Amino acid sequence: MRRFEIQTDRLLIKPLGPEYLDSTNEYAMNLENTKYMMYLPNDSSDETMMFLNNVEIEWSKEEPTFYEFAVIFKKKHIGGVSVYIEDDAGEIGWIINRKYWRKGFAYEASKALIDYFAKNLGFTHFTAHCDTENTASFKLMEKLGMVRTGENGIRKNRSAQKESSEYQYELKL
Repeated sequence: MRRFEIQTDRLLIKPLGPEYLDSTNEYAMNLENTKYMMYLPNDSSDETMMFLNNVEIEWSKEEPTFYEFAVIFKKKHIGGVSVYIEDDAGEIGWIINRKYWRKGFAYEASKALIDYFAKNLGFTHFTAHCDTENTASFKLMEKLGMVRTGENGIRKNRSAQKESSEYQYELKL
């Protein structure tokens, strides 16, 4: 599959790769930014680079199983948005550098991704998951038109001392 970019009113959404190491570290190694994430924070720049190299490999495949994008605002990488292919659905996710929170960037990037994947790749089913304590994420899912379809029991966020519960949301177009 060829690489592609998505343009919104304020954002450029383009393939994530190793060239974004420093800006990815800025949010991926920040505890406040990642406290509700299962696989973050990263412990080192090497760990981030390994992830970015895996993303680069996936982008080079004919049929990727996931798509990781950099979210660019005014030529600055401020976060990431992704779609992971699972069965007949695309699981969407996002992370925005906390310096840019509460400005609608996660919504704008996620909405653009859903619209693009629906129109150009034929996706009609999207899912998303979040920690039940992550109010900002589940409010964003609802703003995207997603409906809570379950509380899927237990998850262990990487930086947490204890297990927590997880919500599942779905959008069927």
